[in-house]
Amino acid sequence: MSLDKPNLIIRQWNDLQDYQSKFETMKLLTNERDQDTPDELWLLQHHNVLTQGQAGKPEHILISSDIPVVQTDRGGQVTWHGPGQLVAYFMFDLNRLKWNVRTLVSFAEQFMIDVLKKYGIEAYAKPDAPGVYVDDRKIGSLGFKIRRGRSYHGLALNLDCALDGFQTINPCGYAGLEMVRIQDLVTPYPSFTQLCQDFIEYIKNTGYFNDPEVKTE
Repeated sequence: MSLDKPNLIIRQWNDLQDYQSKFETMKLLTNERDQDTPDELWLLQHHNVLTQGQAGKPEHILISSDIPVVQTDRGGQVTWHGPGQLVAYFMFDLNRLKWNVRTLVSFAEQFMIDVLKKYGIEAYAKPDAPGVYVDDRKIGSLGFKIRRGRSYHGLALNLDCALDGFQTINPCGYAGLEMVRIQDLVTPYPSFTQLCQDFIEYIKNTGYFNDPEVKTE
């Protein structure tokens, strides 16, 4: 174990998780942590939910539906989470990592790009529209909150989710933005469990952290 690298706990949930409760837990962990608290990476899928970021505008919800809407404190506008979408939450001490916000955003985008490359999917980031794209269709979204130099919230990568939820909104505030899934691009495509394992192996290989402790919740 290196004393100059932070410790990391990776938590993986294989059943669907409630957005509001995970949001509250992230905030609590961030508010109560100190300089010795290990960083955490959470891997999970949510029940159907629309989340409004701090810049979210009600008019970007185009169609009223039975999908709950949660006001959240991450950056960005409205997006959808639900089954078949891998969500990764980054509770990182940016000061300890010597990162700024741009470093975090670039890391999250490159994370998705590199994992997708494993499956022969050529994805890319756009400087003016955060997230990850394939042929101008969005496959991965991201949004963060930074409090006292510590991050929470994270990224969402479309695996084999239904796209109905996205069709009720302007995703991330962009009218007409088309979404795409890993399922649409490769056959066979990885399972949620395999994609989580890809994420775990990727973070281990970055060299930013000590060997992570992985917990299945």
